Amino acid sequence: MSNTPRTASLQRATSESQIALSVDLDGTGTADVETGVPFFDHMLTAFAKHSLTDLTVRAEGDIDIDVHHTVEDTGILLGQALLEALGDKHGISRYGDAFVPLDEALAQAVVDISGRPYLVHSGEPAGYEFHLIGGHFTGSMVRHFFEALTLNARLTVHLRLVEGRDPHHIAEAEFKAFARAFRQAKAIDPQVLGVPSTKGAL
Repeated sequence: MSNTPRTASLQRATSESQIALSVDLDGTGTADVETGVPFFDHMLTAFAKHSLTDLTVRAEGDIDIDVHHTVEDTGILLGQALLEALGDKHGISRYGDAFVPLDEALAQAVVDISGRPYLVHSGEPAGYEFHLIGGHFTGSMVRHFFEALTLNARLTVHLRLVEGRDPHHIAEAEFKAFARAFRQAKAIDPQVLGVPSTKGAL
């Protein structure tokens, strides 16, 4: 296993958003997040806390038009940062899975640090994508965020809502389930020699 720190600091600027972001995969879950979208800040903080990933985000975007660009572009940059921080992936567990409840909501996430980006996202109730959470964040943003993250981090992710009624609880259970599964997958396993793949690469 390499002693190289599993960290990354990246920036992204477009006509729609300007984002600076840093991650430390071997942190304690400390978060310092300001995106201009309070509920999204809450979700990113939950991701950091429950994945034990230190995360700093500063984002400015055209949220007066819609939060979509800020949320999606943050997902893109976070995915790129996770990919960079994972480095050569030597010694990682690779797979993780978690069920996380939040009151009536229950979400399941399975993560494979596979090098093959793929998202399966299912179970949200009809019309959930139209619900406004926290005054800004619509339910559809959950899927947009995870699509951007999984594509750019090159993860295979299955994210499934098992039960749920309250839109806030649904989103938070999904973010926390992903965080717990990612925490397992990124963990260094002392029994793993090299890359955990028969191909010799991830």
